[in-house]
Amino acid sequence: MKPSITILLAMSALAPAILAADKVTMPQVNGASITRQGNFLQVQINIPLHQMTVGSNTAAVITPRLSNLNDSINLSSIGIYGRNRYIYYQRNEFSASQARADQMYTTAQAPATYAYQALIPWQDWMDGSTLSIERTDYGCCSNVIGRDLLTLSTFEMPRPFQPHFQFIRPNAEAVKSRSVTGRAFIDFPVNRTEIYPDYRRNTTELAKIRATIDSVAGDPDITVRSISIKGYASPEGSYANNTRLAKGRTEALKDYVIRLYNFSPTLFHTSFEPEDWQGLRNWLSTATIDNSQAILAIADNESIEPDARDRKIRTDYPQQYSYILQNVYPALRHSDYTIDFDIRSFTDVNEIKRLVRTEPQKLSLNEFYLAAQSCQPGSDEFNQIFETAVRMYPDSEIANLNAANTAMQRRDLSTAASYLAKAGDSPEAIYARGILAALQGDNDRALDYLRQAARLHISDAPEAISQIERIQRLSGQQN
Repeated sequence: MKPSITILLAMSALAPAILAADKVTMPQVNGASITRQGNFLQVQINIPLHQMTVGSNTAAVITPRLSNLNDSINLSSIGIYGRNRYIYYQRNEFSASQARADQMYTTAQAPATYAYQALIPWQDWMDGSTLSIERTDYGCCSNVIGRDLLTLSTFEMPRPFQPHFQFIRPNAEAVKSRSVTGRAFIDFPVNRTEIYPDYRRNTTELAKIRATIDSVAGDPDITVRSISIKGYASPEGSYANNTRLAKGRTEALKDYVIRLYNFSPTLFHTSFEPEDWQGLRNWLSTATIDNSQAILAIADNESIEPDARDRKIRTDYPQQYSYILQNVYPALRHSDYTIDFDIRSFTDVNEIKRLVRTEPQKLSLNEFYLAAQSCQPGSDEFNQIFETAVRMYPDSEIANLNAANTAMQRRDLSTAASYLAKAGDSPEAIYARGILAALQGDNDRALDYLRQAARLHISDAPEAISQIERIQRLSGQQN
């Protein structure tokens, strides 16, 4: 009977203490970290146990916990036991008591700060989970006499930047008006205006003209609106005779084309420049012959009549004039031509895709865009369409912006940068420069661009900003 009496005495001694139990005090943790280690998650917490008050007849159990919505897991626990409670549990019910912890200390044994560590198998729900510690105090018969929860931190896996790209649809052209230009150097016998197809280099020069016209004439998708020809003569000789030659030779070329293609004369517009002084000035501005700048000054002096200018150059600089006469003036006898035409519009996506491959010069930017929209974004075909568009329209800001987006999608950042340099300063271009900076790893510069884009009402900018700020926060870059 003596052991039973001892137990009863011990329990009666505890009763007053349970009624006067201290309020639960949570330790103020100032160091907690969660890191992914391959297939495991490592939890580290510095728990200041010295802040915890535990009476002689009570026990306090600290249980770290990870939780995320409906999923949670309790980690290994630490228990601190008052002297009487520890003895009581040892003698009676420690093995079955809910107050039993994985790591146990009496109040006298507990370290001032406990360096808690746990390594647990990774589960997908742990991304975004919250780490907390729960303190539960136990009294007589393992009854809970106090409980509190302290949230420490949230674990988030770093994620790569995944931007949305803003492709711009160009405005459709009411009429697709285009033009092609060329320059021909037709040789004429001295003082003559008739064209001889086999004379000197005329076979080659006339073939160039025919090739230009053939590129548009006879195509059922194209309607020729006008053909303009302007003839030039060189400055040697009298201005009056050069006027006759420039005009006559221009008309001769027009008649040649009309006979060859049976064009209506009403399509043609002709003009002429009796002497191509501008062509001479262009050559002299970069020439390396002696006195080139002095000769250029004479050519520039329009207060002197053309015949007098030519004579002054010939008289003052005879050696240079001889060189110019033989090597420069022949190139100033030329015929410039322009063919203006309209191309019909295309609406069938399959036809447009065929033209992207075979005759992209017939397509408008809007037609390129329509074809791309029928493709999987980021696919080779999608990228090829926008790359072809910018090749056809190299100076278009929209074409360059859309091509930059395709380059960023495939992570060709140097090509994207070259396109963006010609993409203008639209809100979409500013947004794209922010995306490029983020992909290049320059998050501060990216945020500058993206915040500007957000102020300009680019809908995807706030989400991109949020992604970058999250990356900075998780990587410790955020100020």
